[in-house]
Amino acid sequence: MAARIEDYGLIGDCETAALVGRDGSIDWLPWPRFDSPACFSALLGTRQNGRWTMQPVDGAAHVSRRYRGHTLILETRFETLEGIATVIDFMPPRGASPNLVRIVRGDSGRVRMRTELVLRFDYGRLIPWVDRTERGTWRAVSGPDMVTLDSPVALQGRDFTTCAEFDVVAGDTVPFVLSYHRSHVRPAGVVDSRAALDLTETFWEEWATGAHLDGTWPDAVMRSLLVLKALTYAPTGGIVAAPTTSLPEHLGGTRNWDYRFCWLRDASLTLHALMQAGYVGEAHAWRDWLLRAAAGAPSQMQIMYGLAGERRLPEWIADWLPGYEGSQPVRIGNAAARQLQLDVYGEVVNVLFQGQQRGIAMSRANRSFLHAVLEHLESVWERPDAGIWEVRSRPRHFTYSKVMAWVAFDRAVRMAETSGLDAPVKRWRALRARVHDDVCRRGFNRQMGSFVQSYGSRQLDASLLLLPRMGFLPATDPRIRGTVEAVERHLLRDGLLMRYDSTAARDGLPPSEGAFLACSFWLVDAYVALGRLDDAHALFERLMSLRNDLGLLSEEYDTRAGRQVGNFPQAFSHIALVNSAFNLAQAARGRQEEGDRLPATA
Repeated sequence: MAARIEDYGLIGDCETAALVGRDGSIDWLPWPRFDSPACFSALLGTRQNGRWTMQPVDGAAHVSRRYRGHTLILETRFETLEGIATVIDFMPPRGASPNLVRIVRGDSGRVRMRTELVLRFDYGRLIPWVDRTERGTWRAVSGPDMVTLDSPVALQGRDFTTCAEFDVVAGDTVPFVLSYHRSHVRPAGVVDSRAALDLTETFWEEWATGAHLDGTWPDAVMRSLLVLKALTYAPTGGIVAAPTTSLPEHLGGTRNWDYRFCWLRDASLTLHALMQAGYVGEAHAWRDWLLRAAAGAPSQMQIMYGLAGERRLPEWIADWLPGYEGSQPVRIGNAAARQLQLDVYGEVVNVLFQGQQRGIAMSRANRSFLHAVLEHLESVWERPDAGIWEVRSRPRHFTYSKVMAWVAFDRAVRMAETSGLDAPVKRWRALRARVHDDVCRRGFNRQMGSFVQSYGSRQLDASLLLLPRMGFLPATDPRIRGTVEAVERHLLRDGLLMRYDSTAARDGLPPSEGAFLACSFWLVDAYVALGRLDDAHALFERLMSLRNDLGLLSEEYDTRAGRQVGNFPQAFSHIALVNSAFNLAQAARGRQEEGDRLPATA
C-alpha cells in the first residue's frame, strides 16, 4: 500500500528534488534534474522500483516532522521506547554534482536504526551494478549514470539492496551522502555533511529574508514561496509545474500527467506571486529563459518547454509500472506541448507588463518579442483551441482563452502608453475592443446570466472567476456577479470547487477527478472582489486545513476520500494560495482604513 501523497515532504536544490515520506522513506528522486531519467521510480511508496528508508528497527511510538525555519531542511523525529532520534534530510546548493544528505542525530537514549537503499534507474526498469571502491564508497552504475553512497556506517549488499543497522545515542550524528555523477566521471571528494547543512540553512534563510509579507497567514505564504523557489531550475531560470509525474487526479484513474516541464502559464503566474512578495530577480531570470525558449517564429511558440527550453517532449507510457495505487498509465513527457492554447499569450504579455510595473525595463529584445507575439496572436485569436485545461477532444472557442487574448492586447497598449514605446497602439486598441465585444457577445449566456466555458456551451468553468482579476470587467458588473453565482451552484462539491464538470465536458478523457485547489482559491479572490469577505475568509481557512503538516499542497483534493491527489507539490496550488493571501490582506487593510475614517461612537 502506497503512502498518502500528503505524507510526503519536499527537499531540493533548485535543480532537482526528492520526496521524503513521514516514515523516513525517500521514494521519488529524478536526478540529475527534474525531467531526467529517474534513479527512483514514478511510484511513491513502492520498494520494488527504488526506495531509501531510514527508520528505527523496532518502529516508533510517535513520529513528528518539521522544516527547520524558513528552509527546505526536513527533520523527522522518531520517538521509541529506548530513545529519540531525528533524521535530517536536505539537498545542498548544487556544486559539481547533486547531493542528498541524511544525518541521523541522537537526541536521547539509544535508538537502533536500519537503512535500506534500493536503486533503480530508467523509471525502475534497470537494476544497476553495485560495488565498493577502494576508499569504501558504495557505487551503483547503469549506463551513463552513477550514484555513490558515503557513510561511516558499515554497509552491506543483500538481495539487490544496500543496507545496514547501527546505533545512535544522544549527542551522536551519523551522516549518509548520496551523490549523482556521470558514470565516466571520477567522483570528487566526500561531502562534509556538517558544512553542507550550514550552507543549506544559510542559503534558504537568506533567500527568505527578501520576502515582503504582511497580513493573512504569513508563515503559510512563506512556505509556499519556498516551494515555488524550489521548483525553479537555477541554471536556466525555468520553472517546473511540479517535480513529479503521473500522480493521479483520481485514485485508480487515467488522468495522470507528467508535470516536470515549464508551462508558460504556470511560470508566468509563479513569477506574479514571487514579484508580489518582492522577488524581482526570478523575474529577470525567467524573462531571459523565455526569450531563449521561444526564440524563432512566433507561430512555433509552444505552451511548454523543457528546463533548458527543449521543444521535443514526446509523451510515452512506462507500461512496466503499475502506477500510484494502480493508477495507469504512467506517462513520461507531455503531448500537450503540441496544443494551441491561446491563453498563454496573455499570460506571457501580462507578466512582462507586471515586470515593467516593478521596474524591470523592456529591452530591445523584449520589445521585438512582444511585437512578434502580438502580430501572431492577431492572426490566430479567432481560432478554437485546447484551452487552459488542455482538453484532448476537439478544439473549441474557450471563453477564458479569448479573454486572455484581450489581456495580451490590453497590456501591450498599457505598456506602450506608459513607456512611450514605438508601437502600433491604435491597432492594438482596435483589436482589444474587437476581442472584448466578441467575448461579451458569444461567451455570455443571457438565459443563464453567466459567462460559459466555451461559445455556444452551457457548461461552467472555474477559470471564468478570473475575468475581474484580469480587468476584463469589474466585479460589480452584473455579468460577473451572475457568473460567480452560477459557478457556485454548479461546480461546488463539499465546499470545494471543480474546475469544470468532467462528467459532461466531453474533454476526451474518462470523467472523475478531484476538486482543483487553485480554482477554490480563485473563488476566494472572487469573494474578496465582491466584498464577501466573511465567505472569502471561511473558504481560505478551509483550504489552509487541507495542507499537510508541512504546509504543502498537491494539485487537487478528493473530498470523498479526504486525500490530496495529483502531482505534488503543485506550483499552481501554491501560487493561488499566495495570491489569495495577498488579496485578503489588502482587503483587510482597506477595511481598516475605512474604519479609521468613521466617527467615534459615544
